[in-house]
Amino acid sequence: MTILFRILRVLALFCLANYLLVFTELVPLGGWPAGAALIVLLLCYLAMHICPRRAKGATRRLRALLGGYELLLVSFLSIVATGALWIALWLTGRLDMFLPGAPAWMPIVVDLLLCVPVTGLLIVNGFFRVLITCKRLRVVWRALLLLAWWVPVFNLYLFYRVLHAARSEYYFECGRLERESVHAENEDCRTRYPIVLVHGIFFRDWQHVNYWGRIPQTLQKCGAALYYGGQQSAAPVAASAAELKARIEEVLAETGADKVNLIAHSKGGLDSRYAISCLGLAPHVASLTTVNTPHRGCVFAQRLLKTLPAGVIRQMEGKYNAVFRALGDEKPDFLGGVRDLAADACAAFNKAVPDADGVYYQSVMSTMRSAKSAGFPLNFTWRLVKKYDKQENDGLVARSSAEWGHFLGSLSVPGRRGISHGDVIDLMREDIPGFDVREFYVGLVRGLKEKGF
Repeated sequence: MTILFRILRVLALFCLANYLLVFTELVPLGGWPAGAALIVLLLCYLAMHICPRRAKGATRRLRALLGGYELLLVSFLSIVATGALWIALWLTGRLDMFLPGAPAWMPIVVDLLLCVPVTGLLIVNGFFRVLITCKRLRVVWRALLLLAWWVPVFNLYLFYRVLHAARSEYYFECGRLERESVHAENEDCRTRYPIVLVHGIFFRDWQHVNYWGRIPQTLQKCGAALYYGGQQSAAPVAASAAELKARIEEVLAETGADKVNLIAHSKGGLDSRYAISCLGLAPHVASLTTVNTPHRGCVFAQRLLKTLPAGVIRQMEGKYNAVFRALGDEKPDFLGGVRDLAADACAAFNKAVPDADGVYYQSVMSTMRSAKSAGFPLNFTWRLVKKYDKQENDGLVARSSAEWGHFLGSLSVPGRRGISHGDVIDLMREDIPGFDVREFYVGLVRGLKEKGF
């Protein structure tokens, strides 16, 4: 039925956009029939603008996205049909039947005077629907669609890229919403103990710019009792662990729970291990899941600390500390945090901080396929880790460095994309084909529930 309606929409748009040619030469109606046809076509055209396509059960954003996709697709097919019509008329020598005696190019120009605004308005409608709602469409394609939709041949490729992005996102999101609904109904993330998300270095758990992207909202919908570690953005492990301990004690007091489950990303995993083993939190932690944590340190970070001039390091430290002090950190310590991530520092840390009995430790890792898998600075640091650690990595952490306790494996996707250090926590809110980050965390928490945590 959808295909039939689409064919009717394309036919209506094609006839309206090429009205002068269609109803004066190809299908001459004359008089009232031609006027009635125009009224019908205008009504169909208005209906396309208002309700391009129905999408039962979808969210408002997805309905708008699908509508934009439909408008762009119908416009694209109408443009193709118009081009094919003119090519057919030119090949059969019938261009002169429309405006007899005029130059060969004149009929096309006259037809375009109606075709361009009629089709263009539909494209603008579809463009803004997709522009506002499509998260997969990059800025460059948005700009090209706005500026070059009318350029012959190139617009075919342009429409293909935009339509592919919109369609892929719509069906991906619909599938995800359906799975999320099942998880929510079954309360798959309602664990025995509350979940505490522990962030890594150089970030904070801001309320309006969540370090964990769209993950917390999904987990809460599926039943999770969720809290944040709340450490400062950069500090030595011991200092961050002390802040984390205080926060966990608050969570225990607020919830009345005996223990918590910690899910920690990057340096947050080291902060958590220190708090558990050295600050007496072991009896109050059921499990620790580390995500892309450099348990064995970063060789490249150690090399940079030894190679970069002291003046450059002091300048970086001063600027970083000033910015995050203004953002709310009481004692930001850029250099103290980075030094604790060096390979030698982590080797000493692992000897001094053994795993605590009674706490379940597990870890997971992700890897980038190439430097092109992420933007700056991870595209730069990926090469450094590859050079010094000589391993596949996520742009900051080598795979072997992230393995701790029960290793759940290394996450990646087919092709050249890979999953970066930021992708694995949904930092950029980007949907990666082949990897649903929200579904991954639902599975992670569901696994903790199944283990009785």
